[in-house]
Amino acid sequence: MSVGLTAATMPPVVKKVVMLLTMVTAGVVLSGGVGEGATLAMYNKCRETVWPGIQPGAGKAVVARGGMRLQPGTATSVRCARPGRTGLGPQGCARPRTGRAACATGDCGGSLFCDGAAAPPRTLARIPSPRPRQSQDFYDVSLVDGYNIPMSMTPFRGTGGRCASAGCVSDLNEVCPAGLAVRGGADNRVVACKSACSAFGAPQYCCTGSYGSPQQCKPTAYSRLFKTACPKAYSYAYDDPTSIQTCGAGASYIVTFCPHYR
Repeated sequence: MSVGLTAATMPPVVKKVVMLLTMVTAGVVLSGGVGEGATLAMYNKCRETVWPGIQPGAGKAVVARGGMRLQPGTATSVRCARPGRTGLGPQGCARPRTGRAACATGDCGGSLFCDGAAAPPRTLARIPSPRPRQSQDFYDVSLVDGYNIPMSMTPFRGTGGRCASAGCVSDLNEVCPAGLAVRGGADNRVVACKSACSAFGAPQYCCTGSYGSPQQCKPTAYSRLFKTACPKAYSYAYDDPTSIQTCGAGASYIVTFCPHYR
Protein backbone atom coordinates (compact mmCIF):
# COMPACT_ATOMS: atom_id res chain seq x y z
CA MET A 1 0.00 0.00 0.00
CA SER A 2 1.15 3.54 -0.74
CA VAL A 3 -0.70 6.61 0.50
CA GLY A 4 2.05 9.21 0.12
CA LEU A 5 2.13 12.07 -2.37
CA THR A 6 1.69 11.39 -6.08
CA ALA A 7 2.35 13.59 -9.09
CA ALA A 8 -1.36 14.50 -9.08
CA THR A 9 -1.33 15.75 -5.47
CA MET A 10 2.14 17.31 -5.44
CA PRO A 11 2.28 21.15 -5.33
CA PRO A 12 3.20 22.46 -8.83
CA VAL A 13 6.39 24.21 -7.67
CA VAL A 14 7.58 20.99 -6.01
CA LYS A 15 6.56 18.82 -8.96
CA LYS A 16 8.64 20.99 -11.29
CA VAL A 17 11.89 20.72 -9.30
CA VAL A 18 11.42 16.98 -8.70
CA MET A 19 10.89 16.34 -12.42
CA LEU A 20 13.95 18.41 -13.34
CA LEU A 21 16.11 16.62 -10.80
CA THR A 22 14.92 13.21 -11.99
CA MET A 23 15.87 14.10 -15.58
CA VAL A 24 19.31 15.38 -14.55
CA THR A 25 20.19 12.46 -12.30
CA ALA A 26 18.68 9.57 -14.26
CA GLY A 27 21.98 8.70 -15.97
CA VAL A 28 23.81 8.82 -12.64
CA VAL A 29 21.34 6.45 -11.05
CA LEU A 30 21.64 3.96 -13.86
CA SER A 31 25.42 4.01 -14.18
CA GLY A 32 26.77 5.34 -10.91
CA GLY A 33 25.51 2.73 -8.49
CA VAL A 34 23.48 5.18 -6.41
CA GLY A 35 20.16 3.48 -6.91
CA GLU A 36 19.71 3.47 -3.14
CA GLY A 37 19.73 7.29 -3.19
CA ALA A 38 16.67 9.38 -2.45
CA THR A 39 15.35 12.61 -3.84
CA LEU A 40 14.78 15.06 -1.00
CA ALA A 41 12.56 17.96 -2.07
CA MET A 42 12.18 21.00 0.19
CA TYR A 43 9.30 23.44 -0.18
CA ASN A 44 9.10 26.72 1.74
CA LYS A 45 5.51 27.81 2.38
CA CYS A 46 6.62 30.19 5.15
CA ARG A 47 6.28 33.93 4.75
CA GLU A 48 9.98 34.37 5.39
CA THR A 49 13.20 32.90 4.04
CA VAL A 50 14.45 29.73 5.73
CA TRP A 51 17.90 28.12 5.62
CA PRO A 52 17.47 24.32 5.67
CA GLY A 53 20.51 22.55 7.09
CA ILE A 54 21.26 19.02 5.88
CA GLN A 55 23.15 16.78 8.28
CA PRO A 56 24.43 13.51 6.76
CA GLY A 57 24.72 10.29 8.70
CA ALA A 58 28.03 9.12 10.10
CA GLY A 59 30.53 8.46 7.31
CA LYS A 60 28.28 9.96 4.62
CA ALA A 61 29.32 12.77 2.30
CA VAL A 62 27.98 16.27 2.92
CA VAL A 63 25.06 17.03 0.57
CA ALA A 64 24.54 20.44 -1.07
CA ARG A 65 27.32 21.96 1.08
CA GLY A 66 25.17 21.16 4.11
CA GLY A 67 22.33 23.57 3.38
CA MET A 68 20.94 26.38 1.29
CA ARG A 69 18.76 29.49 1.26
CA LEU A 70 15.11 28.87 0.44
CA GLN A 71 12.96 31.91 -0.24
CA PRO A 72 9.19 32.00 0.42
CA GLY A 73 7.11 30.07 -2.11
CA THR A 74 10.10 28.28 -3.64
CA ALA A 75 11.27 24.67 -3.68
CA THR A 76 14.48 22.82 -4.37
CA SER A 77 15.64 19.21 -4.52
CA VAL A 78 18.82 17.31 -3.76
CA ARG A 79 19.88 13.75 -4.42
CA CYS A 80 21.35 11.98 -1.44
CA ALA A 81 22.57 8.48 -0.69
CA ARG A 82 20.14 7.46 2.02
CA PRO A 83 21.11 10.05 4.65
CA GLY A 84 21.54 8.87 8.22
CA ARG A 85 19.31 11.72 9.19
CA THR A 86 18.34 15.00 7.64
CA GLY A 87 18.19 17.96 9.98
CA LEU A 88 16.30 20.87 8.53
CA GLY A 89 15.88 24.34 9.71
CA PRO A 90 18.12 27.21 10.74
CA GLN A 91 15.91 30.27 10.34
CA GLY A 92 15.92 33.98 11.05
CA CYS A 93 19.50 34.20 9.74
CA ALA A 94 21.41 37.26 8.59
CA ARG A 95 24.92 37.69 7.23
CA PRO A 96 26.62 40.67 8.88
CA ARG A 97 29.62 42.49 7.40
CA THR A 98 31.96 39.97 8.99
CA GLY A 99 30.67 37.39 6.50
CA ARG A 100 29.51 35.04 9.25
CA ALA A 101 25.87 34.04 9.58
CA ALA A 102 23.91 34.88 12.70
CA CYS A 103 20.83 32.71 13.12
CA ALA A 104 18.14 33.32 15.72
CA THR A 105 17.57 29.56 15.92
CA GLY A 106 19.29 26.40 14.65
CA ASP A 107 22.68 28.09 14.33
CA CYS A 108 25.43 26.09 12.60
CA GLY A 109 28.52 27.59 14.19
CA GLY A 110 28.14 30.87 12.33
CA SER A 111 27.74 29.22 8.91
CA LEU A 112 24.72 28.86 6.64
CA PHE A 113 26.14 25.51 5.49
CA CYS A 114 25.68 22.81 8.12
CA ASP A 115 28.32 20.09 7.91
CA GLY A 116 27.46 19.14 11.49
CA ALA A 117 24.53 19.34 13.87
CA ALA A 118 22.72 22.66 14.19
CA ALA A 119 22.35 24.03 17.70
CA PRO A 120 19.05 23.20 19.40
CA PRO A 121 16.28 24.02 19.63
CA ARG A 122 15.45 22.98 16.07
CA THR A 123 12.85 20.84 14.34
CA LEU A 124 14.48 17.75 12.85
CA ALA A 125 13.36 15.49 9.99
CA ARG A 126 15.14 12.13 10.04
CA ILE A 127 15.57 9.37 7.46
CA PRO A 128 17.69 6.59 8.98
CA SER A 129 19.82 4.57 6.57
CA PRO A 130 18.23 1.18 5.82
CA ARG A 131 19.95 -1.83 7.34
CA PRO A 132 21.19 -4.57 4.96
CA ARG A 133 18.26 -6.32 3.26
CA GLN A 134 15.82 -3.92 4.94
CA SER A 135 12.85 -3.28 2.65
CA GLN A 136 11.48 -0.20 4.41
CA ASP A 137 12.54 3.27 5.50
CA PHE A 138 11.74 4.38 9.02
CA TYR A 139 11.35 8.15 9.13
CA ASP A 140 10.05 10.81 11.49
CA VAL A 141 9.97 14.47 12.49
CA SER A 142 11.43 14.97 15.94
CA LEU A 143 10.96 17.62 18.64
CA VAL A 144 13.33 15.82 21.01
CA ASP A 145 15.85 18.64 20.47
CA GLY A 146 13.13 21.29 20.58
CA TYR A 147 11.20 23.19 17.91
CA ASN A 148 11.86 26.18 15.70
CA ILE A 149 9.65 25.84 12.61
CA PRO A 150 6.50 23.95 11.50
CA MET A 151 7.48 21.07 9.23
CA SER A 152 5.89 18.09 7.51
CA MET A 153 7.58 15.17 5.79
CA THR A 154 5.72 13.14 3.16
CA PRO A 155 7.05 10.26 1.04
CA PHE A 156 6.40 9.85 -2.67
CA ARG A 157 7.15 7.02 -5.11
CA GLY A 158 7.17 4.66 -2.15
CA THR A 159 5.43 1.29 -1.87
CA GLY A 160 5.02 -0.87 1.20
CA GLY A 161 4.42 0.42 4.71
CA ARG A 162 1.93 3.14 5.51
CA CYS A 163 3.84 5.92 3.70
CA ALA A 164 2.00 8.43 5.89
CA SER A 165 2.95 12.03 6.59
CA ALA A 166 4.99 12.85 9.69
CA GLY A 167 5.49 16.28 11.16
CA CYS A 168 4.57 19.19 13.36
CA VAL A 169 2.24 21.47 11.42
CA SER A 170 1.19 23.62 14.40
CA ASP A 171 3.07 26.71 15.53
CA LEU A 172 4.38 25.36 18.80
CA ASN A 173 5.86 28.77 19.64
CA GLU A 174 2.34 30.02 20.32
CA VAL A 175 1.88 27.61 23.25
CA CYS A 176 5.51 27.27 24.40
CA PRO A 177 5.83 27.46 28.23
CA ALA A 178 7.85 30.41 29.54
CA GLY A 179 10.58 28.12 30.88
CA LEU A 180 11.20 26.66 27.40
CA ALA A 181 10.72 29.76 25.26
CA VAL A 182 13.58 31.31 23.24
CA ARG A 183 12.96 34.94 22.37
CA GLY A 184 14.54 37.08 19.66
CA GLY A 185 14.03 39.80 17.09
CA ALA A 186 13.25 43.45 17.55
CA ASP A 187 9.87 42.60 19.09
CA ASN A 188 11.32 39.98 21.48
CA ARG A 189 8.86 37.37 20.25
CA VAL A 190 9.14 33.62 20.84
CA VAL A 191 11.25 32.24 17.97
CA ALA A 192 11.81 28.69 19.25
CA CYS A 193 10.81 26.29 21.99
CA LYS A 194 13.39 24.23 23.88
CA SER A 195 12.82 20.65 24.89
CA ALA A 196 12.58 20.06 28.65
CA CYS A 197 15.85 18.12 28.42
CA SER A 198 17.67 21.09 26.87
CA ALA A 199 16.10 23.55 29.31
CA PHE A 200 16.56 21.66 32.57
CA GLY A 201 18.95 18.78 31.88
CA ALA A 202 17.18 16.47 34.35
CA PRO A 203 17.38 12.68 33.74
CA GLN A 204 13.60 12.27 33.73
CA TYR A 205 13.40 14.70 30.80
CA CYS A 206 16.50 13.45 28.96
CA CYS A 207 15.80 9.71 29.47
CA THR A 208 19.29 9.19 30.93
CA GLY A 209 20.72 7.49 34.01
CA SER A 210 18.07 5.55 35.91
CA TYR A 211 15.52 6.83 33.36
CA GLY A 212 17.43 5.38 30.39
CA SER A 213 14.81 2.89 29.20
CA PRO A 214 11.26 3.03 27.81
CA GLN A 215 10.02 1.39 30.99
CA GLN A 216 11.45 4.12 33.21
CA CYS A 217 11.25 7.23 30.99
CA LYS A 218 7.62 8.22 30.57
CA PRO A 219 5.88 11.26 29.08
CA THR A 220 6.05 14.43 31.15
CA ALA A 221 3.81 17.51 31.25
CA TYR A 222 6.16 19.17 28.75
CA SER A 223 6.27 16.27 26.27
CA ARG A 224 2.49 15.90 26.53
CA LEU A 225 2.12 19.55 25.56
CA PHE A 226 4.34 18.92 22.52
CA LYS A 227 2.36 15.79 21.63
CA THR A 228 -0.99 17.52 21.92
CA ALA A 229 0.17 20.29 19.57
CA CYS A 230 1.99 17.92 17.19
CA PRO A 231 0.59 14.36 17.41
CA LYS A 232 2.63 13.14 14.39
CA ALA A 233 6.03 14.16 15.78
CA TYR A 234 8.40 12.70 18.38
CA SER A 235 7.77 14.49 21.67
CA TYR A 236 10.46 12.74 23.76
CA ALA A 237 13.13 10.05 23.30
CA TYR A 238 10.87 6.97 23.63
CA ASP A 239 7.85 8.25 21.75
CA ASP A 240 8.26 5.57 19.05
CA PRO A 241 4.81 3.93 18.79
CA THR A 242 2.91 7.04 17.65
CA SER A 243 5.71 8.89 15.86
CA ILE A 244 7.81 6.70 13.57
CA GLN A 245 6.51 6.05 10.06
CA THR A 246 7.44 3.43 7.46
CA CYS A 247 7.56 3.40 3.67
CA GLY A 248 9.26 1.30 1.00
CA ALA A 249 13.04 1.82 0.93
CA GLY A 250 12.83 3.23 -2.61
CA ALA A 251 10.78 6.24 -1.48
CA SER A 252 11.81 9.86 -1.76
CA TYR A 253 10.56 12.66 0.46
CA ILE A 254 9.06 16.15 0.40
CA VAL A 255 9.78 18.29 3.45
CA THR A 256 7.47 21.30 3.67
CA PHE A 257 8.18 24.26 5.93
CA CYS A 258 5.07 25.99 7.37
CA PRO A 259 2.70 23.45 5.77
CA HIS A 260 -0.28 25.09 7.49
CA TYR A 261 0.08 28.25 5.37
CA ARG A 262 -1.97 28.46 2.17
